[in-house]
Amino acid sequence: MQFTAGEIIKGKVTGITNFGVFVDLGENKSGLVHISEVANSYVENINDILKIGDEVTAKILNIGDDGKISLSIKRALDTEKKPKREKKVFSQPKPDNSYTWTPKKQEPASFEEMMNQFKQSSDEKFSDLKRKNPDNTRSRKRAMK
Repeated sequence: MQFTAGEIIKGKVTGITNFGVFVDLGENKSGLVHISEVANSYVENINDILKIGDEVTAKILNIGDDGKISLSIKRALDTEKKPKREKKVFSQPKPDNSYTWTPKKQEPASFEEMMNQFKQSSDEKFSDLKRKNPDNTRSRKRAMK
């Protein structure tokens, strides 16, 4: 069986370490679930959650060039719980013939766009702080020198 990233698979816990668990996927293949990918909450001791021999459902995060398979139990749970929703742009007309508009979810921006938005937001917040507190401690310290 050929595994692909994003696929949901079932396996059996074969080993537990302080950094995660090893899962047997069959066909002499195994993957690692890092401790941060076991549950949606903080996991201090992985033995409190999983035991050797437990059956788990996991999502394949990626397959390295060396054949190592990274898995996530919490992301597999997230995809099972979340039903697919239809995107709505307009609702049915109200009795007064008006429509309510629901914006579409935007596609993820490129890194450069996100960085520009962050810089712009940061500059706006910084200028607001300067306006609200023109005599901050840094300017007084420089004036004293």
